[in-house]
Amino acid sequence: MNRAYLLTGGNIGNRMDYLSRAQNLIEQFCGEIVHLSGVYETAAWGLEDQESFYNQVICIDTALEPEALMKQILAIEEQMGRIRTIKMGPRIIDIDILLIDDLIINTPLLTVPHPFLPERKFALTPLNEIAPDLVHPVLNKTISELLQECKDPLNVYKI
Repeated sequence: MNRAYLLTGGNIGNRMDYLSRAQNLIEQFCGEIVHLSGVYETAAWGLEDQESFYNQVICIDTALEPEALMKQILAIEEQMGRIRTIKMGPRIIDIDILLIDDLIINTPLLTVPHPFLPERKFALTPLNEIAPDLVHPVLNKTISELLQECKDPLNVYKI
């Protein structure tokens, strides 16, 4: 059994409804939800001229191997209507694997820990809510420490 931390987010349509649908599909097809952060709102990161995002971290226990989990997540995004057009552009749903246990993975399909996790408050803040003492397996710092050091200027607001 693997423990995985997933970041869900979106900025199109009824954002709260899409997060809830993603949560249900993750539990149905990926594993048991053991922790769930609150929902946070943040201005768009990267491509800034778009609506703000709602984000939430979901911690699951999964029997799926990491690449199988990634394939299932991509299938959930597709099932929910995600269309990949503009990199970092508006989207109904985005599901990222932030961490899986203390694994370090770098394949064409999957990079764990998520390479941009230390740079993004919108991911660190909800992750810190449910796992502040979790240690990043590459940087050997807790999520709380990474959040304190994060230079991301965007404000993250709990809804």
